[in-house]
Amino acid sequence: MTHKKTLAISLLSLTALLAACNEQPTKTASSATKTEADPFEQVVADYRTYAIAELDQFTEKTEAFTTAVKDGDLEQAKALYAPARMHYERAEPIAEVFGDLDPKIDAREGDVKASEWGGYHRIEQGNFEKGTTKGYEAYADQLMKDVHLLRAKVETVEVTPELLVTGATDLLNEVSTSKVTGEEDRYSHTDLYDFAANVQGAEKIYQLLNPSLTKQDEALSEEIAARFKDVNALLEAKKKGDGYVLYTELSKADVKQLSQAINELAEPLSKMGIVLEG
Repeated sequence: MTHKKTLAISLLSLTALLAACNEQPTKTASSATKTEADPFEQVVADYRTYAIAELDQFTEKTEAFTTAVKDGDLEQAKALYAPARMHYERAEPIAEVFGDLDPKIDAREGDVKASEWGGYHRIEQGNFEKGTTKGYEAYADQLMKDVHLLRAKVETVEVTPELLVTGATDLLNEVSTSKVTGEEDRYSHTDLYDFAANVQGAEKIYQLLNPSLTKQDEALSEEIAARFKDVNALLEAKKKGDGYVLYTELSKADVKQLSQAINELAEPLSKMGIVLEG
């Protein structure tokens, strides 16, 4: 989990500013605004559709997960835990806008007061470390309520180009600071699921912004694409069926290689803000 991110200027403000700077006496402000808005208007609409679809899946799979917990089906709960959370991890640039809900859903032990700790990782501890679902029914109920509330609130989120640019970088920073250390899913050791989902979420943003990026800096676009290919190849090598091997099965060399690859991707990706300057 990362800290709450602060949204930057809105797309409307951005396009209005650009229109004011570029307006000529022979052009109206409205026509300039329309011209500047078009490239990003579809991008943010497409990302919004993507993120909401992921959170729809997250809600549905959390329902199955919490039902298994309440039914006392430990093996089913353990099987559903990591795949369900991947949908949340892909959509984190939007999900984490709600700083009050993100800790309730995704806080790790020590992130919040012990008396306030609940959500996925609290149940993870019970299921994987303690080997039980008993006593976690109330946490499951509260988690489901919080996820439904998140899904309802996400309709109000204003998606901006700035959010996408910072969101892609933040997803990779989360991987390099917590996922790669194995501390995120410390009881289940399913960190590679989160790792992969964060990379997939960042890559989606890159793909949406890439047409504009290519016009600004084709070499940078190609470098980012190559780095994503490297990271995805490493993750593919750690696939096990429809999922991934446990983090505890990785060697020190594996961890170092993943860490290096993600850092080599994050560096050029952080320059993607150039699309907002064109």
